[in-house]
Amino acid sequence: MARFTIHPFRAYRRARHTGQLQASPPAVLAGSFLVLILLGTGLLLLPAAQARPISFFQALFTAVSSVTVTGLTVIDLATDLTALGQGIVLVLVQIGGIGFVTFAIVASLTLGKRLSLRYQALALEAFNQTSVSRIGHTAATVIKFTLAIEAAAILILTLWWWRNDSLAHAFPMAVFHAVSAFNNAGITLFSDSLERFVSDPVTTFVITGCIILGGIGFSVLADIYQKRTWQSLAYYTRIMLIATLVLNLSAWALFWLIESQNAATLGGMPLASQGLAAWTQVVGARTAGFASMDVSQLHDSTRFLLVLLMFIGGGSLSTASGIKLGTFIILIAVVRAYVLQRKEIVLMHRRIAPEAVHKALALLMVSGSLVCIGVFLLSLLDHQPFMMILMEVMAAFSTTGLSPDFTRTLSLPGQMLLIVLMFVGRVGPLTLVYSLGTQKNSRVRYPEGTIQIG
Repeated sequence: MARFTIHPFRAYRRARHTGQLQASPPAVLAGSFLVLILLGTGLLLLPAAQARPISFFQALFTAVSSVTVTGLTVIDLATDLTALGQGIVLVLVQIGGIGFVTFAIVASLTLGKRLSLRYQALALEAFNQTSVSRIGHTAATVIKFTLAIEAAAILILTLWWWRNDSLAHAFPMAVFHAVSAFNNAGITLFSDSLERFVSDPVTTFVITGCIILGGIGFSVLADIYQKRTWQSLAYYTRIMLIATLVLNLSAWALFWLIESQNAATLGGMPLASQGLAAWTQVVGARTAGFASMDVSQLHDSTRFLLVLLMFIGGGSLSTASGIKLGTFIILIAVVRAYVLQRKEIVLMHRRIAPEAVHKALALLMVSGSLVCIGVFLLSLLDHQPFMMILMEVMAAFSTTGLSPDFTRTLSLPGQMLLIVLMFVGRVGPLTLVYSLGTQKNSRVRYPEGTIQIG
């Protein structure tokens, strides 16, 4: 991950002489996240934010989980925090979700200025822009989409929950969960997450709709809004829409099939509730982390399915994390081309560039390695069933937050490891993509070496 930033001492000397601190966008993003986390930790330690006393580490863990839009918690937000404390968490989620996306867009478009005209054209096409000077317009579009979608969800949830609750309680609950869902945070003020809504189609589809819209990518949303017909949509948009539909529906059907005979999860529910609960769980597993049932009661095969969904994640330039759906699509295309013995990798009558394949493979390898290291370390620190540890590590690294609910029972070193995984999982992929995008081709050419494979 070359050139993540320049040497700190050199940066300091250059800042003294020029008055400007030069660092790569990922370094600035990581620094901004750290500052936001420390600020959030300090605010959560205020007596006015606590309904019950919480420690510095609990405040830090909550701040990291909120800023990285993960959703893992070591406290009960509904009982341990006051309305002010819950509001602080909500603001951290909003800034952490939208701030990351906006910064990723800025970094990616700025990246075009550092590369050849060919790569500038690729960057602009990827983000549906005609000029790198439109960075501000793109960032403003992200905020407009966010506010519009969240406002619509808040209105619907408020009116729907108001039927059985007071407006004074229904409205703030709607605000919190709409923002949490759209930012793919999965943080909830309900003690049972979304289990109470397994028979509620309105709540189910509003929440999952927010999750999908927040996780599909703002470039996709902007393209749909501007063109509105399938034929005129960009190539990337059509790929993402098809892949999202196929992945969600196939995972939903498989999850429902496996768990329908499990009396501890779907087996004891009416048929309609089974479908809603399975849909919420599958959509939440990919990017958000809301739970519609007790995850610890799932079959191991189903939990492994959820782990795979968390690892894939959502779309690029979205509030979701994971290796990203676009990366997964390219990897599938690579395997398909190899099996069919084709030299070129083609997807929907378009050739996939070798640079995209290299990035996808690098992301897969680095992300997979970090997950394996995390599982190994957590297994050393806490003696828990392997599948539980795997889900916990994946929930942290993918910033999905879908956990078998034993985060609070982990040792302090184990919880510290989760903090590192959440931070790396949020900032790391952008860092890797940026470093791959800015690398220069060497003029030195070495003789080919043959390594046997398979």
